[in-house]
This record gives sequence, C-alpha cells and structure tokens, in this order.
Amino acid sequence: MSEAAQPWDGARIRDLRASLLAFFDEHQREMPWRETSDPYRIWVSEVMLQQTRVETVVPYYRRWMERFPTVRTLAEASTDEVLRHWQGLGYYSRARNLHKAARELQAHYDGALPTSAAELKQLPGIGDYTAGAVASIAFGKAEPAVDGNVRRVLARLLDEPSPTAGELRRWASALVDPERPGDFNQAFMELGSVVCVPRSPRCRSCPVGEYCRARRAGTQEERPAPKTRKPNPRIVEVVLVLRRGEDRNCEVFLRRRPADGLLGGMWECPSREANEGPDSGSELWKAQVRRALQGLLNEIGTGSDGVDDLGDPRALTSVDHTFSHRRVHYHPFEVAVRPGRILRPPEGSEGYCRWVPLRDRTRVPLPVAQEAILRDLELRLAAGASLS
Repeated sequence: MSEAAQPWDGARIRDLRASLLAFFDEHQREMPWRETSDPYRIWVSEVMLQQTRVETVVPYYRRWMERFPTVRTLAEASTDEVLRHWQGLGYYSRARNLHKAARELQAHYDGALPTSAAELKQLPGIGDYTAGAVASIAFGKAEPAVDGNVRRVLARLLDEPSPTAGELRRWASALVDPERPGDFNQAFMELGSVVCVPRSPRCRSCPVGEYCRARRAGTQEERPAPKTRKPNPRIVEVVLVLRRGEDRNCEVFLRRRPADGLLGGMWECPSREANEGPDSGSELWKAQVRRALQGLLNEIGTGSDGVDDLGDPRALTSVDHTFSHRRVHYHPFEVAVRPGRILRPPEGSEGYCRWVPLRDRTRVPLPVAQEAILRDLELRLAAGASLS
C-alpha cells in the first residue's frame, strides 16, 4: 500500500481539524447563505455553487430567495418562471432538478428536507457532494463533502496525482470533524478557494501546510494531475429570427427546447445545425436559411404559410457561446413575416411555440446567446435600421 493509502493517525487528524477550523473562524468570507440555518436556503446555495464562482452566484441567490423563499413557493412556480430566475447562471438542469425536488418535498415531506445524506440523495439532482454538504451544514451530520476544491487539497496533502472518487471520499470521511462537520467542510472548500488554488498556491499562508506531502516534495503545482481533455467540437447553427411588425413593438417567434438535454425548457429563436459559409450573403447561407425555414414550417405544420410568404433573410450579428462540451457559433438571420401572413403556431402549441413581443422577452427564459441576438435586433430597430 502507498503512504497515501494509510489512514492518518488520531493525533494528526485532531491537529489538522483544529488548524483548519481556526483558519475558517478567522478568515471565512461573508456569504448570504452563511447567515442562515435554513436547510432549503443552504441546499439552493450548494446547487448554485456547483461549477460556478461565488461572486457570480451571490446576486442570483438573492434574487432567487426574494421570489422563492420557501420550498412551497418554488414547488408552486411554473417551469418558465424558475428557468427565468436561473437565466444566465448556466447548467440549467440544476434549476430543473431543484424544481422537481421541491415538488417532491412538498408532496411527500410537507416541504421539509430530509436530514440524512442517504435520504437527500433520493431527490432529483442531489448526489454525494450536495447530500454531504447539506447534511453537514444544515443538520450537523458528520458527512464528507468532496467538491473540486476539496479534491485538490486532499491530493496535495497526500501527494497523490490521480486519487479516485472512493479514495477521496474515504479520506474526507476520516478527517471531517464530528463536532463541527458543517464548518469543517466549508473550511476545506474555503481553503481550496482562497489558498490552495489551482495555480501558484499560497503555501506560506496555508494553515495545514505542515501536513502537506506535496509541499514537502515540491509537487504541489502538479497535484492533482490535470485531466486529459479532448478539445470541444465547434458547431455552427443558423438561427431564424422571425419578426412580425415593423418597429420595437414587433413580435418574435419563439419555441421551447425539449425538457431534457442542453438548455432544456428554455425558449429560443428556432435554429438548425449548418455549414459555415464564406459570408452572410453567400448562396450557401441563403440556401441553408431557406432549408431551415422550410423545416420549421413543416415541423409546426402551418400548411398555408410557405417560405415564399416570408421576407428576404437579413443577417444579424453572429454570436459565439462556449458550453462545457461544445462551442457553438450562432449565425442569426432576421426574416420578416409579410403583412397578412401570421405564421400560425398549431392549435394547442402555446407551451411549445408562440409569438412574443420583443419588449416582453424577459418574461420567458432565454439562453444567453439568444438574448444577445434579440438585443441586437432591438437596438437595430431602435436606431431605425430597416430590416424588412
């Protein structure tokens, strides 16, 4: 067995706990979710903080709590409203799972979160980390909570380049303080956020530096070893910005994305994967826009409205957006619906596609790239740029 596989001895664990908790007591940052003992609010903060920086989360968290202060208010809200309050925070499955879990809690637990990590993990979107964090911080359970920061700290403490999830959980379980488990887990995360950072760690300021094997070996910059990642593929999409009306009071045609998958449940201008053309006015782009339009008309079954009833496509400013697993280049084209043609969504499709006043688009949840495209359209119209 490697040295890292051996458990810490009792005296070292007690000293490390004391040092880390003393660091937390003196240096912890002020955060709104640290001012409450409400399990619901702690749960929401932990979900929002996944793969997202603290300074980004704080304003979203405050707005969320103003609108959804309890499990009940979240459970009773519509999906659109939930996604709209999450808009711009990314990883929208987190919001959808929060919503589903709130409805389960309201239906089966009278709106109260269960207190054990095992029960918490039965709720949608709650895995080992979130269950451990909520159980320890909200309910004082001696459960580990291993996020990316804790993984990095543990890998350096033990000078392990590629620790497995099981090893990390076992090591964290051995260290968590039974008297102050929530503070201890937060202290571990805080240490990774402000001292044991990915590049150029501040080892001289580390409260547990004397226990760090990587620091002694001079390998702290190499721990944990970086994961090998393939470059994200680049995808091009043609976006149809269908407009009805001549000025900023016009309406735009939006459809809802499927509930599961990327940006699930969000609204968008219809789009279609495309091949990149040399310029916006090229025959390649014109042909791709026509195919996308015909595909949309076929999809919504308008029947009487054909491509010939629509205005000539005009290019808007393209937008690039990077997701966790892909890069997308959105190439939007404004298309005016001619007078007398209404591009009717099929009956009963209000929850799938609809015309929305451009000025009222904030009432529906839009992805960041889509908002940028529609803001460009609005600015052009406000400046009096004729697009029809």
